[in-house]
Amino acid sequence: MSRNGERVIRVLSRLKPYLAVVLLQFGFAGMAIITKFSLNRGMNQHVFVVYRHAFATAVVAPFAILFERKTRPKMTRSVFLKILLLGLLEPVIDQNLYYTGMKYTTASFTAAMSNMLPAFAFLMAWFFRLERLSIRSKHSQAKILGTLVTIGGAMIMTLGKGPVLDLPWTKSTSTHVDLDGVAQKPIEGALMITAGCFCWASFIILQAITLKSYPAELTLTTLICMTGTFQGAVFAFAMERSNFAAWSIQFDVRLLAVVYSGIICSGVGYYIQGVVMQIKGPVFLTAFNPLHMVLVAILGSFILHEILCLGRVIGALVIVLGLYLVLWGKSKDQVAAAAGSSEKQETSKPQIANTSLADESAETAASSYVVVDVTKTKVRPAEV
Repeated sequence: MSRNGERVIRVLSRLKPYLAVVLLQFGFAGMAIITKFSLNRGMNQHVFVVYRHAFATAVVAPFAILFERKTRPKMTRSVFLKILLLGLLEPVIDQNLYYTGMKYTTASFTAAMSNMLPAFAFLMAWFFRLERLSIRSKHSQAKILGTLVTIGGAMIMTLGKGPVLDLPWTKSTSTHVDLDGVAQKPIEGALMITAGCFCWASFIILQAITLKSYPAELTLTTLICMTGTFQGAVFAFAMERSNFAAWSIQFDVRLLAVVYSGIICSGVGYYIQGVVMQIKGPVFLTAFNPLHMVLVAILGSFILHEILCLGRVIGALVIVLGLYLVLWGKSKDQVAAAAGSSEKQETSKPQIANTSLADESAETAASSYVVVDVTKTKVRPAEV
């Protein structure tokens, strides 16, 4: 293979985590639009969570059995308890809060509030020693500043409205009531989404910790979705025990939302999260979450005819700036880590050379001792 081909392969290998996370955000953006559309058409959010992870389990399980049959590590009690907690944090608590908050607000508002995720994940990763932080270093300061800027941008996008952008494809009708008659409640929705983001960040950190002792991404994804399905079903039956009609589903946008979110966002999403976190860490993964907000704001104005305000556009630009600062700090961390590993290798070389010289001197000493030993032996005179 030529040198140019090797360079292209190296560049593509470096870009894999970035491309994977960007595609993941596109998948999340499509999920937000389709799910909001189905919620407006009467889909129950608690039942939706159960169906979503049931589809994800059915799709991912065959791949886990096929590809990780021989490499799957042994299941321990500690790993099993972590999987139960993972299935409770994100598939049950986070998504029920998230979709209820979405039902009370809009898709773009929900995506904007979910930008609290990088801040929560950064603080938790620092607390659990998954992210290095030095206040004196510039790249750590950039990560802290980028996190604060991201939160500030989310607050601007949430609270700052400003003049309405008169786009030709948006409707001028009021959006305070959805098509299913549910009145919007921005404050309650914001609180639910914030609590859901905290559980989401906890899930990401716990997933990174679990992968260290159970490095089987497909199997872990299957078990998370399966436990989330059972625990979510118990919660949904408790919430909708007198509403059996909520479990009915037809071949419409509600089924499309269940299948799409289950396969793309739960099945493929959990797997990509695990792979990327093993390479780049949880902070890198969550730093791209603002891209999801920008995509939802654009798609929401086209598909759902959600009104865009100037304040939300400014907040989106501020969030992108914070994302750039976090990514710059992460890139400097990787450069410093690579430099530190190269220095360790260089310092180990003289030690290896010294040990080899010592071995050579020992061998020469032993050989000279043998020579001296031989010379000291008495030689009998020859008989005449």
